[in-house]
Amino acid sequence: MRLLFLLLFSVFYLSGFSQTRFQVTFREKFSRIPLDGRLLLFVSTSNKTEPKNQVTEEAGSQLVFGVDVENWKSGQTKPVDASAFGYPIRSLSKLPAGDYWVQAFLHRYETFHRADGHTVKLPMDRGEGQQWKSAPGNLFSVPVKVRVDPKGVNLVKISLEKENPPLPDPKTKESKYVKHVKIRSEKLSKFWGRDMFLSAWVLLPEGFDQHPEARYPLCINHGHFPSEFGSWRESLPTTTDTSDYIARFNLYGYKRIQEQEAYTFYKNWTGPDFPRMLIIEIQHATPFYDDSYAVNSANIGPYGDAITYELIPAIEKQFRGIGQGWARFLYGGSTGGWEALAAQVFYPDEYGGCFAACPDPISFSAYTSIDLYRDKNAYFLESPWKRTPRPGKRDYLGHVKCTIEDMNHLEMALGNHSRSGGQWDIWEAVYSPCGPDGYPKRIFDKVSGQIDSTVALHWRENYDLLHIVKRDWAKLGPKLQGKIHLYCGDMDNYYLNNAVYLMEDFLKTAKNPTADSEVTYGDRAEHCWNGDPTLPNYLSRLHYNSMYVPKILNLIERHAPAGADVKSWRY
Repeated sequence: MRLLFLLLFSVFYLSGFSQTRFQVTFREKFSRIPLDGRLLLFVSTSNKTEPKNQVTEEAGSQLVFGVDVENWKSGQTKPVDASAFGYPIRSLSKLPAGDYWVQAFLHRYETFHRADGHTVKLPMDRGEGQQWKSAPGNLFSVPVKVRVDPKGVNLVKISLEKENPPLPDPKTKESKYVKHVKIRSEKLSKFWGRDMFLSAWVLLPEGFDQHPEARYPLCINHGHFPSEFGSWRESLPTTTDTSDYIARFNLYGYKRIQEQEAYTFYKNWTGPDFPRMLIIEIQHATPFYDDSYAVNSANIGPYGDAITYELIPAIEKQFRGIGQGWARFLYGGSTGGWEALAAQVFYPDEYGGCFAACPDPISFSAYTSIDLYRDKNAYFLESPWKRTPRPGKRDYLGHVKCTIEDMNHLEMALGNHSRSGGQWDIWEAVYSPCGPDGYPKRIFDKVSGQIDSTVALHWRENYDLLHIVKRDWAKLGPKLQGKIHLYCGDMDNYYLNNAVYLMEDFLKTAKNPTADSEVTYGDRAEHCWNGDPTLPNYLSRLHYNSMYVPKILNLIERHAPAGADVKSWRY
């Protein structure tokens, strides 16, 4: 009877859903050794662009399905079938009948034998800043059109015929003012069991060569992996076509605006009245993400120590930095905003102040729209009679663009074990303890959203910046007084203002000593608002350097210790 039931169920199941299967191969010319990685299959109803470029967390996304591959040999077929985790449709078995454009892609992994005894397989950054679409060596196929018929059995064979090319040497982007520095990190190399490097773009002040006696303060502009020094242009804008449209700001011609703002900063920087300092933008891509969050981590390694005690001193030595904590300052937005505040908190003597705009969640009581300590589920507001999806992204009017479940299920398709290269996965990789398998412990089940309270407690004690500042204020307060500056739009797209409110509540009431901090909000301002109330969001997000450097000069003039060099660089 049981066998009959299973037989009938199988007939019913297979007759109602697609039996489409895909078989993917790659050619020997791409690799003679077996490959590991994440095999992705993109399925789209449109051929306007390649299918791999049509997947997004927001409405209108096309489809992606992912499976892990290990020891994959050239000529050998790998299946992508109903078992592959998909987004927005969970399984290929649910794919309706129709014509589709299909593309396969392999995001290659390497094997790491870490110092903690774990062996893990992860995508090593290859100079692109952990962007899987452009990572050199990744393989992909030419899009093909296929017909899916749920009533039949469809077998589609795909060959990975193309490979992402190598990237140009960063040195080719150097100029009189912009230099590129790369060092081998002893600390990171020891942790990862292989040579690991840190790099940075360095912006030199006007008159650097003419004033060899000058020693300069240092500004660290934290943020995502910079392929070049951002918002900097040494020639007049060349873009004449202003038809490009950015929906976020309902604005045409944004590329031209960006070029003009970058050129204006160049003119100001080299002009007679701008403060003479060094600014660096760090390249610290990890095997998990486009940057490390600039802290030490069980899964990422000692990036905080490597940046603070290896990279920054090397840059100061090469480019005549003052090399003392009172003359180093941190700023950045979003990820960079969190990093600026975190580095100031974890290394309070090494930095003289931080300017953190729209920081990633600085309290996990407001982990975007989740309270990790009280909520049971990250995806839904639970009640006896219904489940309400938690919003993940909104616009300045509060219109929801996607849910937290959407964002995480997309990451789940792109890579398991926190390997998607996405935002939620890197938070997990940085903040979580290492699991028995060597990969980060899940803060919540990636499929269901169920929160692991024991992991949340680890997060709180080690990376919840509000909790740490409150817990350790007796020790940290004297070192942080007057150093914390926070800026956030009150309609931040990712609800990041919620955690800033909580931090502000504490900073206002902190005693022995008082915080003497600055917290400012932008009315209806979205993500990346930098704290300037006189400019619209689409301009303020381009002005991090030009806004914060004068503020830093003011701090130096007020707080530089007696006998400090406050003159050699003031020419």
